[in-house]
Amino acid sequence: MKFIAKLFPEITIKSRPVRRRLIQRLQTNLQILLQRVDELVKVSGHWDKVEISFPGQDIELSARLVDEMQRVPGIQSIVEVQEYPLEDFDQVFQLTRDAYAERLRGKTFKVRVRRSGDHDFTSVELERYVGGGLRQHTDAAGVDVRNPEVWVDLEVRNETLFVVTAIHQGLGGYPLGTQEDVLSLISGGFDSVVASYMTMRRGSKTHFLFFNLGGYAHEIGVKQVALYLWKRYGASARVKFITVPFEEVVGEILQSVHHSHMGVVLKRMMMRAADRVADRMELNAIVTGESVAQVSSQTLPNLRLIDESCEHLVLRPLVTMDKPDIIEISRQIGAFDFASAMPEYCGVISDKPTTHAKRDRIEREEAEFDFDTLDRALEQAEMISIDEIVENRDINAEIEAMTRVEPNQTLVDIRPPREQERKPLNMPGCDIRIIPFYKLESEFPNLETEREYLLYCDKGVMSQMHAQHLREQGHNNVKVYRPATH
Repeated sequence: MKFIAKLFPEITIKSRPVRRRLIQRLQTNLQILLQRVDELVKVSGHWDKVEISFPGQDIELSARLVDEMQRVPGIQSIVEVQEYPLEDFDQVFQLTRDAYAERLRGKTFKVRVRRSGDHDFTSVELERYVGGGLRQHTDAAGVDVRNPEVWVDLEVRNETLFVVTAIHQGLGGYPLGTQEDVLSLISGGFDSVVASYMTMRRGSKTHFLFFNLGGYAHEIGVKQVALYLWKRYGASARVKFITVPFEEVVGEILQSVHHSHMGVVLKRMMMRAADRVADRMELNAIVTGESVAQVSSQTLPNLRLIDESCEHLVLRPLVTMDKPDIIEISRQIGAFDFASAMPEYCGVISDKPTTHAKRDRIEREEAEFDFDTLDRALEQAEMISIDEIVENRDINAEIEAMTRVEPNQTLVDIRPPREQERKPLNMPGCDIRIIPFYKLESEFPNLETEREYLLYCDKGVMSQMHAQHLREQGHNNVKVYRPATH
């Protein structure tokens, strides 16, 4: 079976050297990702596309490859094709009828042929022959050249025929790694998650910087959504996750800064910290999820003062977007459940916050701030590779892992609903409760206290983190379930 990955249109208008570089990177990214699905997959780059092939006609494997490719930046569409040696018009018709007969039943259609190479026929002649045959020898409703219900797509390249059997929408954007790396300030809410996704889609390896204002539970959630984003849209390149403990900084702001200016000063402290982290990582830009006028600190005067505290370029992919549109994107990329369940830890809540801060007033407020607290926060910062989150000492908890479920135990499936539906647990006789991770904190206290509960997720990472968190809250009847095959 073969797929053709069509390039994002902006790639095709680049100069020859740039276009060649972009295609090479896309080919490499696809090779890395698809060979994780099946090592027999072959990827080859061409001037106007990337071709993906594997032996046989495995439908399940085909679906997995399509799902993976639909999440790779740089691809406009994925065309699924059957490849044959080109013989004559009747052979083309017979193969096309076999592929399209069921889809054409009761529907109008139009044949579309793309041809390259030297042939003794034209594309229009082949279209007419195949279209006439389909009209006579299928149950199609007829030909509609202006607005057909089904496009019958064929491609003839030299002596090879490609029958297009399906076209899947791609992610668009630029291949990951073709633009410079960026550092995204991620809080786990809708804005920072979508902003991070947008820079990944635009081709930048996106590292994550988290300012911990809300304690361990907040860190668990943010690490999970960052890991999700990376695995779905950026797994062809490794990135870093940096945590900066900011509770002491917040405490200093609460003591030293007038309540009306707390929000702006907090953002300036975050940008100063991000500046130093970006310097250490040799990154050119910082990404935030701010949108003009969404909250008091995001007015133009305040954003200007926030930017002045930072030497790096600040990118704001959402700067003019409406909140409903941002939330809709989070749904499309599968991050809505994560973001909607994320606790809101603003850290400082200003009473009548200023929407038009003045530089001299901000400087006076910050003159009372003890900057040693910011230095200490940065000294305590932790940086890990995002795919090594399980090795972080804060979440590598000593929670007992069980390989079987006893009669007095209940298995709790904490995976997101999409994962639960895609791969449901099939364990006859086992007591199973489905509680997605984002409902655990509210629903776990309502469970029967005399039973033990084994948390389950695919990789065992989030079950360990949430089990530790529940233990810290006083729930000693929680363990994790890890099948013996793990």
